[in-house]
Amino acid sequence: MKNAKYKGDLYVHRPIKDLKEMVNTSAEIYGDRNAFLVKNAPGGEYIPVKFSRLKTDIDELGTAFMDLGLTGKKIAVIGENRYEWVVTYLAVVNGVGVIVPLDRELPAEEVHHLLKRSEVSAVVYSSKVGTVVEEAIQGVESIEFVISMDALEHIDNRLSLKKLQRAGRRLLLEEKRFFLDAEIDREAMCSLLFTSGTTGMAKGVMLSHKNLTANVYNMSKYVDVSNNWTGLSVLPMHHTYELTCHVFTCIYQGCCVAICEGLKYIVKNMAESRATVMLGVPLIFESMHKKVWKQAEASGKADKMRAAIQLSKTLGKFNIKSTKKLFKSVHQAMGGHMQMFISGAAAIDPVVIEDFNAMGITMFQGYGMTENSPIIAVNKDRYYKAASVGLPMPGTEVQIIDQDENGIGEIICKGDSVMLGYYDNPEETAKVLVDGWLHTGDYGYFDKDGFLYISGRKKNVIVTKNGKNIFPEEVEFYLNKSDYISEVVVWGLEDEKTGDTVVQAEIFPDYPALEAKFGKVSEEEISRILKKEIDEINEHMPLYKRVKRFEIRAEEFEKTTTKKIKRFAAKHS
Repeated sequence: MKNAKYKGDLYVHRPIKDLKEMVNTSAEIYGDRNAFLVKNAPGGEYIPVKFSRLKTDIDELGTAFMDLGLTGKKIAVIGENRYEWVVTYLAVVNGVGVIVPLDRELPAEEVHHLLKRSEVSAVVYSSKVGTVVEEAIQGVESIEFVISMDALEHIDNRLSLKKLQRAGRRLLLEEKRFFLDAEIDREAMCSLLFTSGTTGMAKGVMLSHKNLTANVYNMSKYVDVSNNWTGLSVLPMHHTYELTCHVFTCIYQGCCVAICEGLKYIVKNMAESRATVMLGVPLIFESMHKKVWKQAEASGKADKMRAAIQLSKTLGKFNIKSTKKLFKSVHQAMGGHMQMFISGAAAIDPVVIEDFNAMGITMFQGYGMTENSPIIAVNKDRYYKAASVGLPMPGTEVQIIDQDENGIGEIICKGDSVMLGYYDNPEETAKVLVDGWLHTGDYGYFDKDGFLYISGRKKNVIVTKNGKNIFPEEVEFYLNKSDYISEVVVWGLEDEKTGDTVVQAEIFPDYPALEAKFGKVSEEEISRILKKEIDEINEHMPLYKRVKRFEIRAEEFEKTTTKKIKRFAAKHS
């Protein structure tokens, strides 16, 4: 546990009632600060966009949208992370209508289905997804306008965002104030987000200004990035995790957002933007952690680093921060300015968090879901536990119901960030929203200090014949510790002989690691090595949790855009 003296401390920030007020007040307070760092060409230099310019761009585009007759309508946005994406989102919600952010990695068929389901009147897209969008809009009768972020001219109902921006500027010069004066209903849906899943399964989460700003405001009491910091935006913005916790929180607190060019460029962009904070998923941080150790091993400094980490952890117990000089090479590898990593969206190995903290980069994790805008619990930046997802966010009540003998049960929560419901789906809404309580479908427990821990997903739980619950995520956590296992999915299988449920694993081996250690190896040899690994791991688990069978796969598992393995697809591949 870090710094218990900060246990009761909260940061103080201004209250905000909606996203329009958030943008307008930030433009007043931080007008001359950089709100964004953007690149006009791949590999080019970062160009700053001031907070005052951000507000102007939003006002111009919102005015143009309303002039097109889009007031009260739904507008989809699809494309890679970029400044125009954020401006489009905020222009729509701050007076025009409802935004529908779509995953740019979806195939045209799914985009078509979602556009039809949500009855959008316009689609704003980037040229990178132009082909998909052109195919997806065919036969969607509700669409009036298709707006390109990159086109320079209007052609029929194919419009240019840049040209719309200029039209909005002219209207504002003529003192057309319909967007500026538009009233915000903070209780009404302003954002319709589709959860990841196949077309038939994706649920439309309806969020309001109240939901989103409550999340930003309350999370900011635990985590402060207001001191002229720069955050590197790596995760897709159509996810609430990146959008609320990073983009909106940065806009709110006056922190600059540098837009990353892609996962391959994280380290390069960290250095160029002089980034001080980054939100990510475990896969990103775990691979960075692995690289740090690989480099230490290769340079013969691993033992020295282990000793330095041990020293740093010991000093940490007395709230003494170790000198960054001890880990200069690690800090240089992270761009030289990094101060904070925040992990979310899936479980992370606590060792990764402990090591980065010992190396002088504050790291902790949080927990949430789109249905809660998203944060439910998060560690404080000065008071945290590596293995926990943190403390319930201020203004959010969290309870554990139907607890077992170990205190593990379903996590439910209540507060201003709980969604309005699922779009056009009262049956599914009724299943998860009961008397204002959001039933998360996650199992977890609290420790004596009130910190929350996640055990696994309710729907993934394997129940044995004698009523024992096995969380696949826990078994996977241990299997993933093997140097020779790259990815793994665990599920229950009925044993034909005994009729009982046994644990089965499907493994994507770490082929480069196997080759580095054993040279070219046959499938049988890989199977033998993995069996030995599994036998050793099984020794540390109770009998009923042990992996009895496993299969090897040749390719990585299919993943969502936040790099979570699609379990349903894995089990049926």
